Amino acid sequence: MQNDKSKFKNEFKKRLYTFTLKLIVFLDNLPSDNVSRRIGDQLLRSGTSILGNYIEGQAASSKKDFTNFFNTSLKSANESKLWFALLRDSKRATSEKVEWFLKELNEISNIFGSSILTLKGKK
Repeated sequence: MQNDKSKFKNEFKKRLYTFTLKLIVFLDNLPSDNVSRRIGDQLLRSGTSILGNYIEGQAASSKKDFTNFFNTSLKSANESKLWFALLRDSKRATSEKVEWFLKELNEISNIFGSSILTLKGKK
């Protein structure tokens, strides 16, 4: 049976994977104007980077390396919040469609932030 830490890690990885899949569907449904495409490209980069860096961090060679990957995931989550807000506020996506992503990104950011503090021994 999995211990709690291992179970949390697997559930978090699944959560990030689900977020990434939903992000792809969201981006596929954006308007096809120039600005939406540009912001969508930025969001695709930052949004997929969250999962990518988390996965890479699992194979890190040191605690410092592991922490750096978590920091990059946190920064990508925060950047993604900006792109979602811009799409919402420029009326390229509805508040209803963006709301789940912003809530999920806040929770993901909190998990990464808390983990980073623990890794650095500040919690």
